[in-house]
Amino acid sequence: MIKTNRNFLVMQSVGGKIHSPMVSSPYRISRDGEPMIVPATGGISYNVKVGDSCMKWVGDHVEPGVSIRNENVPENTALMVLGCIGNTAKVISGDAKGAKGFVTGGHGGIEHTLIYFDDDVLEKLALDDRIMVKAFGQGLKIDGFDDVTCMNIDPDLLEKMDIKVTDDGMLEVPVVTEIPPYLMGSGVGSSTAFSGDYDIMTGDKEANEKYGINDLRFGDIVLLRDCNNCYGRDYLKGSVTIGVVVHSDCIKAGHGPGVTAIMSCATTKIKGRIDKNANIAHYMGVIKK
Repeated sequence: MIKTNRNFLVMQSVGGKIHSPMVSSPYRISRDGEPMIVPATGGISYNVKVGDSCMKWVGDHVEPGVSIRNENVPENTALMVLGCIGNTAKVISGDAKGAKGFVTGGHGGIEHTLIYFDDDVLEKLALDDRIMVKAFGQGLKIDGFDDVTCMNIDPDLLEKMDIKVTDDGMLEVPVVTEIPPYLMGSGVGSSTAFSGDYDIMTGDKEANEKYGINDLRFGDIVLLRDCNNCYGRDYLKGSVTIGVVVHSDCIKAGHGPGVTAIMSCATTKIKGRIDKNANIAHYMGVIKK
């Protein structure tokens, strides 16, 4: 079992409110030039959950569960940067006050933190209800792997992932598929991967079939080949990034399922082990439909 520095990490409160969907123009233009009116980011998505397919929804950048944001920009940056996948989230206002869920990812651009709650909690929630997150995980390191940058993941979740150290000194991580670098689109070039996500482009049907993209689910853990996320999002041959699928497929060119990075290395110190159960819904004990 891997060992980490978790005992020295700071657990700190961050938070935001459930953020309403926003529509500036009714139409979104698809990669095929078609004007479409579809649901997109924000709000409470009652029937879209971590563990479900992220590819079959009639929508654009749809976020599973609950989308929260803080209108104070520096405070929202703290929520986005310090909040980690797997962190405990607690409702602190409204009819669902006291209910608990967990963070499933961060969506850059719209700057939403995404939260899972059980169905009975979703029915009690309302727009503008406040959610507090016990931020815990940034600064995480794995003993013996100083060149591997960990980010955006709660240590408890990391320990549930059955990561192994191989005889040749590599980290072997369960993943559902491996994605080539040329399919990574919107978000490439960002200054940091410690916040938000970037997208797997889905405009090529043959690539979607070849790399198992059509079968991706919210919460799936994927390996991004030749993608260096240690100091921003970049192409580097031989580098490896592990990430979690956080939002749905998209209709826009250059976009697709969003991936929040949880681990990256500029050299090939990480390898994948194909496992269909490599999904945070499985590790967090969420019952899927």
